[in-house]
Amino acid sequence: MGGSNMSGEHHREESFIKRYIFSTDHKVIGKQYLITGIVMAIFGGVLALFFRINLANPGFLSHEQYNAFVTLHGAIMFFWVAMPILLGGFGNVLIPLMIGARDMAFPTLNMMSYWTFFLSAVILILSMFVPGGAFSGGWTVYPPLSANPEVLIGAKWGANLFLLALAFEFASMLMGGVNFVTTVLTMRVRGLTFMRLPIFIWMEVIASLVFLFSVAPLIAGALMLLLDINLGTHFFRVEAGKAGDPILWQHLFWFFGHPEVYVILFPALGILAEVFTTYARRPIFSYKTFVYANIVAAILSFLVWAHHQFVAGINTISALGFSITTVLISVPFSMSLVVLGLTLAGGSIRFTPAFLFGLFAFLMFIIGGLTGLPLGAVASDIYFHDTYFVVAHFHYTVFTIAVLSSLAGIYHWFPKMFGRRINYTFGKWHAILTLVFYNGFAFPAFFLGLAGHPRRYYSALELGYLQKYQWIHELMTISTVLLLATQVVFIFVFFYSIFAGEKETEPNPWESTTLEWLAPSPPPHLNWGNFAPLVERGPYEYAKNGKDIDFIPQGRLVKLKGETAEK
Repeated sequence: MGGSNMSGEHHREESFIKRYIFSTDHKVIGKQYLITGIVMAIFGGVLALFFRINLANPGFLSHEQYNAFVTLHGAIMFFWVAMPILLGGFGNVLIPLMIGARDMAFPTLNMMSYWTFFLSAVILILSMFVPGGAFSGGWTVYPPLSANPEVLIGAKWGANLFLLALAFEFASMLMGGVNFVTTVLTMRVRGLTFMRLPIFIWMEVIASLVFLFSVAPLIAGALMLLLDINLGTHFFRVEAGKAGDPILWQHLFWFFGHPEVYVILFPALGILAEVFTTYARRPIFSYKTFVYANIVAAILSFLVWAHHQFVAGINTISALGFSITTVLISVPFSMSLVVLGLTLAGGSIRFTPAFLFGLFAFLMFIIGGLTGLPLGAVASDIYFHDTYFVVAHFHYTVFTIAVLSSLAGIYHWFPKMFGRRINYTFGKWHAILTLVFYNGFAFPAFFLGLAGHPRRYYSALELGYLQKYQWIHELMTISTVLLLATQVVFIFVFFYSIFAGEKETEPNPWESTTLEWLAPSPPPHLNWGNFAPLVERGPYEYAKNGKDIDFIPQGRLVKLKGETAEK
């Protein structure tokens, strides 16, 4: 299914600025998202390091700084790291290549989406330096801490800029989502039916649709909150005789916020599927089961938001209903994990850095999923809700999605994106040390939660009955320091490898089956040059030759006749 981009008329890039800065090439835009996400991850990680040091050594930060750093860390890692890397980064680089297209459906809109995102990141960082400092009322921006001027945590300017940054970030992802869905629906190469799409493409499309259908209530809520802060309206503000409803914000936020978790989970599962099928040398165990299960999970994701509000005084019958839907949504995700696990069973596994990160992400996400079950039941959630148990569960899901899965994807597609390799030995040590130090930070938080340690507290020493657990905070902080130090070394190696890494001479070094590996590494402008891909079979097909497994590409390249699309 060709599109107008086959002519390449909209791609007359000449100058360095237009070619690499304000580019409309999907690959350049994807790398811009990826690198910006990595830079923001450094920023968010440093903030986490600071407040973790304060938890081990109270007094390192002021109370206001602690609250601001916790707020910004949560928002950055969710909205400015996970989303740009998993959707903007991998999605932009891979979608056209995986469907045989030469670019996105709307290249100029694609460029606008990145620069809108970049502007949002700049605004967020600037919010730390305005009078009164950064907003510090929590990344969920709950009223009345965010709505009433007399109790507003962080000055009004900090709150306004925080909300403005979110608005630009959402606008960016809306542009990208429309582009992704349109591209996949209209620009698939001949022979690429829906049931021949790589799983990563399915996951990007599902994630984009969930985002498109869930974000509107929060955009409306953010506008209402800005009016409360600046014009004195009472949507959420609570004052004598003029009572707004703070719980309304929670509904608006979590109607988007919980599907948003799945918006970043779906691409992560897509990465794991591509990594497992490649390095286990086996097709996905059940392609249709995986696809349909995640479609069902996407639909159910709109019916679980209020399990975040079991302690907010919502109607008990409603709470029971949301508890049931929360348990139900674990079924399709469990099916997806079973499919991934069975894909590995009996495979000829190659323990590359990408596979190690994929395997660790798979195992850690199982822990995150299992520990989410007591948070989905009303009775147990009332005890665990505001404790470190939630911190541990949250990191075993979101850190797994945002960091481990992303690293698996970076190691897997790095040769295709940059035409070079990251050192294998370093990559394996990077994966192992990341796993060790990550568990050293996250797993002890479960014990703090079981002991009833409340989250978001400035210091355990302020709670006499928890002073005996201070050593756990010290252990978690040491692990955090080592975890971040490992990632700093990786970032150095990442950028070094872009410019001076070993050159990749093979277009398909991993003997993968999907279309992007037919293109040169890195792909040229408009991807295919004088050729066009032709799909002949499903995305994960192999042939057994005795004890060996022969690689069968999903398609082949055919020579174009007449004038080529390449400029």
